[in-house]
Amino acid sequence: MTHQTIVVPDIGGAEGAEVVELLVAVGDAIELEQSLIVLESDKASMEIPASHAGVVVELKMAVGDQLSEGDAILVLDTSAADGDNAEASHEEALSTDQSAVSTDADLASVQRVDEGSQGAAVSVDLEASADQVVSEQIVEVPDIGTDGDVEVVELCVSVGDMIGEGDSVVVLESDKASMEVPSPAAGEVLELLIAEGASVTQGAALIKLSVAGGSLPAMAATPAGATAADSTDTTVKTSPPVAEANPAPQVSAPKVSAQPSLSASDEASDLYVGPAVRKLAREFGVDLKAVKGSGPKGRIVKEDLQAYVSQRLADPATRAVSVGSGIPEVAEIDFSKFGPVRHEERSRIDKVTATNMSKSWLNVPHVTQFDDADITDLEAFRSSLKAEAEQRGSKLSPVPFIIKAVAIALNANPKLKSSLAEQGDMLVYKDYCHIGMAVDTPNGLVVPVIRDADKKSIWALSDEIRELAAKAKDKKLKPDEMQGAVFTVSSLGNIGGRGFTPIVNTPEVGILGVSKASTQPVWDGSAFQPRTLLPVSLSYDHRVVNGGDAGRFLTYLVTLLSDIRQLALN
Repeated sequence: MTHQTIVVPDIGGAEGAEVVELLVAVGDAIELEQSLIVLESDKASMEIPASHAGVVVELKMAVGDQLSEGDAILVLDTSAADGDNAEASHEEALSTDQSAVSTDADLASVQRVDEGSQGAAVSVDLEASADQVVSEQIVEVPDIGTDGDVEVVELCVSVGDMIGEGDSVVVLESDKASMEVPSPAAGEVLELLIAEGASVTQGAALIKLSVAGGSLPAMAATPAGATAADSTDTTVKTSPPVAEANPAPQVSAPKVSAQPSLSASDEASDLYVGPAVRKLAREFGVDLKAVKGSGPKGRIVKEDLQAYVSQRLADPATRAVSVGSGIPEVAEIDFSKFGPVRHEERSRIDKVTATNMSKSWLNVPHVTQFDDADITDLEAFRSSLKAEAEQRGSKLSPVPFIIKAVAIALNANPKLKSSLAEQGDMLVYKDYCHIGMAVDTPNGLVVPVIRDADKKSIWALSDEIRELAAKAKDKKLKPDEMQGAVFTVSSLGNIGGRGFTPIVNTPEVGILGVSKASTQPVWDGSAFQPRTLLPVSLSYDHRVVNGGDAGRFLTYLVTLLSDIRQLALN
């Protein structure tokens, strides 16, 4: 019987994703790539497929558990799937030459296991064969869930260090998270191929490692009864084959375990703490000497740090300082004393949205400007395309026209798609135009991103908008489909309202609110004419965008929407 543990694969850097649904049960026979569970992170839900086929033997988690990359999901019995290969290998082993021929020189390093043990095997003298397994290996950046550059913020090893398999090599940091890169093998660090502060991508070389004694020579890894590779002057064969149920035990070199690299400049450098936890502690402003470690040998893990912060936040003496930089909390009220009530747990998306909006409102000086766009001609043009839209299998709403106009206006007013950097000392101007689109879903507000909106036609934008909106409502958006926006559009569509003040989605500096269009009388100089007016409101970060910047952007946007010819010319 062969057991295989299925673990959580790379899920785009999401940590602590919640198990919201189990799709299999113990005893189920599953196929390769069949969905096993559904995970939900702060931004999206995802189905985890099976990496092997087999029968479910044991479930390693339950609904409500928090999982991250590498955590066990379930155990599979894969013997049925591997049966054909195993039978073929067994027949091949039985047909191998059963004679044991060796030279006097080889007898020094190859010996027979006592016949009273389970089957025959080969014991390799590690000292005699060490020179045969020494090799150099380049440790590279693995799949980190992003195609963009990430920064090397810490080197965890130095030249000459002996490290073990799984020990941290470097700490990488993206704009969303930091991560430790483990060593795939044990050995000695020969050379550092990267420096702190460098930007790297997947596949970039990090260190050169001397792997010594980490694996057996090819002949030791060969199944009992198979012939080892021929050398130039000697041929070695293993002892006679045995039944497949008693495989030859393999010998491996003992793993070298290295202590995590500690920063000499860190005040708590004598503590047993990994680099990622140290960085998190610096962000929280926590003195690690006050945190008690629960890991092996007293190691401080992230859970210890989080528990310490939670405990301090619960302390009334520190709670007032932690909420809104001294802003008093709203008192909890027992509403049940006024009448019947119901309690309902908020979704993760709802809670994350609330946190982000609070941060933005407390940190960003908001200003909102209002205007009306005359979209009478645009609506007439859109109606004339109804037949063509049906032929394309599409549906043309005003939203793709608005997105296109916003993209053109942003390129003409680049400050509206910039961001603050270096504590406000620098502005980052973006030469791309990815626009976020707020979507109301049963689970809360999400913002999928339309990439390169300025380069796409109205038809392409229409199809992409409908596709992303459907994914959002079905909780199938991927993390990278909600990242990278330079500006956000929040449209109330036909819900109603004549205007609202949207909150800036930091680190963006602007957001456009679109309300419900209505027919109103407009004076043309001689008489009132019925015109379709669309209320728009622009909220912006007044640290970056001045009234003049916002006025020029909004005026140009209204011009584009009011004159379809201007929109077509860009």
